[in-house]
Amino acid sequence: MLRRDGRPWIPVSGELHYSRVPRPEWERRLDLMRSGGVSVVSTYVPWIHHEARRGAVRFGGNLDLAAFVDLCRAGGFEVVLRIGPWVHGELRNGGFPDWVQAAPVRHRTDDPAYLDLVADWFGRIGGQVGGREDFLAIQVENELLDQPGHLVTLKRLAIGCGLTARLWTATAWDGAQLPAGEVLPVHSGYGDGFWIDAGAPWPGEFREQYFIRPPAADPFVTCELAGGMATAYHRRPRPSALDIAAIAHNAIAAGSVWQGYYMYAGGTNPPGTQESHASGCPNDVPPLGYDFHAPIGEAGLLCPTHAELRRQHAFLTAFAEHLIGAATTWPAEVPPDVTDTGVLREATRGPFRFISWHQPHVPLETHHGTVDIPPGTLARWPLGLEVGGVRIDRATATALTVLPGPVPTLVLCAHAGIPVELETLGATHRIEPGRTPHRLPGLDVLTLTPEDTGRAWVHSDGRLLLSAADLSWDATGRITAHAAAEPEVLIYNVDEFEPLPLTPVQLETPPTPATPDAQPTAPEAARTAEAAESRAAAKSEAEADEEAVVEIEVIPMRRPGPVPAIYGVHGTRQSAPAPAEFDARAAVYRLPLPPRPSDAILHIDWAGDVAELRIDGHPATDRFWDGSRLSARLPEAAQTATLHVLPLAPDNPVHLPADAQRRRSGVSGPLLAVDRVTLERRRTWRE
Repeated sequence: MLRRDGRPWIPVSGELHYSRVPRPEWERRLDLMRSGGVSVVSTYVPWIHHEARRGAVRFGGNLDLAAFVDLCRAGGFEVVLRIGPWVHGELRNGGFPDWVQAAPVRHRTDDPAYLDLVADWFGRIGGQVGGREDFLAIQVENELLDQPGHLVTLKRLAIGCGLTARLWTATAWDGAQLPAGEVLPVHSGYGDGFWIDAGAPWPGEFREQYFIRPPAADPFVTCELAGGMATAYHRRPRPSALDIAAIAHNAIAAGSVWQGYYMYAGGTNPPGTQESHASGCPNDVPPLGYDFHAPIGEAGLLCPTHAELRRQHAFLTAFAEHLIGAATTWPAEVPPDVTDTGVLREATRGPFRFISWHQPHVPLETHHGTVDIPPGTLARWPLGLEVGGVRIDRATATALTVLPGPVPTLVLCAHAGIPVELETLGATHRIEPGRTPHRLPGLDVLTLTPEDTGRAWVHSDGRLLLSAADLSWDATGRITAHAAAEPEVLIYNVDEFEPLPLTPVQLETPPTPATPDAQPTAPEAARTAEAAESRAAAKSEAEADEEAVVEIEVIPMRRPGPVPAIYGVHGTRQSAPAPAEFDARAAVYRLPLPPRPSDAILHIDWAGDVAELRIDGHPATDRFWDGSRLSARLPEAAQTATLHVLPLAPDNPVHLPADAQRRRSGVSGPLLAVDRVTLERRRTWRE
């Protein structure tokens, strides 16, 4: 059993890669992780980012590992280092620098020549963060299946370089052979993957994640539950928030004592280090964008997954003592295999009944029984739960947390389409969800509506909040709200919700940037650009400041060229267009940038094949189209922006999400559209 501050503890770890996030953004991302219920920060230490050329080692700026670790610890987070030296992470050579990859050694073995290279690298890591006794865990290697002795060697090397941790871990999926007693096996759970072929059906290994199944090990510890999914050129899965939440929910039901997510916060890759066919890797992934559809996206914005998961994490914090050590039991009838859509997927762990009735790709129908269960239901229902001396025999709403007070308040979340019933003290209570509690002798029961459930936040200090804004709080507990318009934040106080007083934080608005003269390829494009820029200049800075979201006119600068169905093939997978080919064929659009505060986000709704956003002529981020919006945080000094979009040929065999494929099928020729571009002026309010 893990304990923290003397209490039973189920860690929640989220992957955040310091080298993929601008250093000024580290603290904001950590605060958003904290408000999501994350208590442990996990990160790769990518060798390729630090020592691209042998001997030219960099640990400054975004690569300042020691500063990142210290910031995490100062913020109250435990830290897991995943030091490799092979880490994967969609990095070229699995994170080996090219000179290591080219070295005449037997990589990932006990070859003395290879170990000399690793010892030097581990020594550099140790020189930065060695001697610290506060690492919760250190992971050696990644996804190494058949070298248990090598894992022990790496552990000994790391210890010899001054790296110490309370736990040493190694990834245990795919039948990995691990050295007994030396490392803690950690597991994964993905419901889809970019690494299978474009035409492959939904594999059973992914489908089984949507069932509550016996764990692979005891204790059941995870380091890579899907926080989202990366996209490859040939296959572009886009899991929904409910897809991600179901996998995590099922892990808890099956007995997880550690919830670890990959990724929890997306980022932008240092140029030239992502895996690609050109470097011999099996997948082409975007050279820069590593959004991962994570709870915290590449631009630092929260996606709906954050809300779905933070409620689970509040549950784990509130009820850890009921869950740790409690065996999971299954009903007499269980689904026979991963194709079943009729048997209810449920289990009991401690005083909770877990129901999982959601999966992507193959729809589920309402399950009819004593209680009808609509598709999309993820339930953690009290079943013999004691709170404040009051026993809840049964409830048909999901437990969220317990608020302290002279009379404790059990907070439940109602499900759409399921009436709330609560049995206690020999009576059955029908509860209408709302914002006032149902009072029982010795216990208040507050049952949130499904709408309020989506806006619920449980503060680290136990406060219950409702807000549609992006909330975070620092290590002192002070709440910050990020939104385009003034947010409403409500706080529960004994028996009602009250507005939480917030103070706006003034952000500077830089002067209107000068826009360089356009160099269009056609006279009409030049006239269009001139007219649009004149209109933008005519709007006063004061007027622009009043608008939270500004529509950006999309000015065509160059028409696209013809696009082929296939740019190349590596093995069985399509290759992305080479940079020169992309530049030759992509349409180009100018995006005039209006006056803005320092916290401004550019949102691009588009369709096509590949997009790249350039700021002041330099690539800022990119995306393979999967039907989702591209969002980018604008640097304060940004003066110009151009969007480069490659059309998607109708016969290109890439795999797309269903909604994106429907849009593509509705177009007779190549798909190319820039539907809308907006600039969101994000503002900050503090408690």
